[in-house]
Amino acid sequence: MSAENGSGKGLEYIKQGVGSADEKGTGAAMKREAEERARLAARGGAKGELPGGAAESPYIQIDRTLKRCQYSQDALIEVLHAAQETFGFLSEDTMAYIARQLKLPPSWVYGVVTFYHHFNLKPQGEHTCNICMGTACFVKRAGDIVETLQREFGVKAGETTADGKLSINIVRCLGNCGLAPMIILDGKVFARQTPESMLQHCREAVEK
Repeated sequence: MSAENGSGKGLEYIKQGVGSADEKGTGAAMKREAEERARLAARGGAKGELPGGAAESPYIQIDRTLKRCQYSQDALIEVLHAAQETFGFLSEDTMAYIARQLKLPPSWVYGVVTFYHHFNLKPQGEHTCNICMGTACFVKRAGDIVETLQREFGVKAGETTADGKLSINIVRCLGNCGLAPMIILDGKVFARQTPESMLQHCREAVEK
């Protein structure tokens, strides 16, 4: 599929949730502020001005990556990584901005984002727990781990706790079935876990 053949029409994206309100300065609040700044910039605020009189675009890190990659469409994944490192997730407006800069259909960018499990469509908590639900992990009780964490932290898979501390995500096969069930908590791999052991790891993470 070539970019030239892609439709120029916008894609009806999933609307992003912003979670519950919290105090200014917390991780969740900062992520929401970054999202709002990105939304204003994408919609062409007056001379790029942002709330508080700041003139710097929230997309500055993305722009630097685009420039370094010479706006090559082949650099899409690298640009998406830069965006996620900046905002913590990929919002509707951020994806639209990247699509526009790389001259790609929005549907193309959205398709790439939803194909790879390491891209987030929603703001993430301070800690993220990605649970593999590939065949081997599922057989080794990965589903029980999901249910245990949902019950303990009062949140559904794919969502973040109300205090912004923990996000629980289900991902596709992580490609290392010998470690099943495999979970990645804050970038660290936890192999051959039980519901009880993973619950303990998550408790320790959020209590730090």
